[in-house]
Amino acid sequence: MRDTGPDPQYSIVWLHGLGADGHDFAPIVPQLNCGKNRAIRFVFPHAPVRSVTVNGGMAMRAWYDILGLEIARDQDVAGIRDSLERVQHLIDDERARGVEDRNILLAGFSQGGAIALRCGLALERTLGGIIALSCYLLEADALEQWASEAGRKTPVAMGHGSHDPVVPVALGRDASRRLAAAGVPVQWGEWPMQHSVCPEELAALDRWIDARWA
Repeated sequence: MRDTGPDPQYSIVWLHGLGADGHDFAPIVPQLNCGKNRAIRFVFPHAPVRSVTVNGGMAMRAWYDILGLEIARDQDVAGIRDSLERVQHLIDDERARGVEDRNILLAGFSQGGAIALRCGLALERTLGGIIALSCYLLEADALEQWASEAGRKTPVAMGHGSHDPVVPVALGRDASRRLAAAGVPVQWGEWPMQHSVCPEELAALDRWIDARWA
């Protein structure tokens, strides 16, 4: 957890990727200008340690198991549900300390981005925004069933590397198209990088966050 000022009334819950931990994205805080003119609480949770099938059953921090190489198809439903509950509790914690829904952003990279989308769009309220980086849409074919009316009003910013060897950019593009078709206000960005973030992407996100809270 990291605050950019006293008594923050803005919150960003940021979910890391597979095998990383909650410290992974903490270094970006001083790089974001949005935190210099308002007090923001950044929440960087750790995913639970679980066995990951595609990595030979190795135990690591993961929001859900990766059951096969077809990551958009071979999905660990039980693990996804478990992480949705965990993230829901984190959002509830921010609301309990008085932060309004419109001042809460849910962000994530890779697995974390997939959970951010799946959780934020299903909420029975509209958050300030969802940031989904280098990821894909979980349970994509059932989007119309699980995405709530309030959740679909939440603005989404998606970013992806055009040379991503881990989560193919085609999966990110498909997620963006599906969200747009479902009426979700989605912004897509693509940069010439692999499975990572770059300064240009962070600058674009900084402007997007600032616009959400202007």
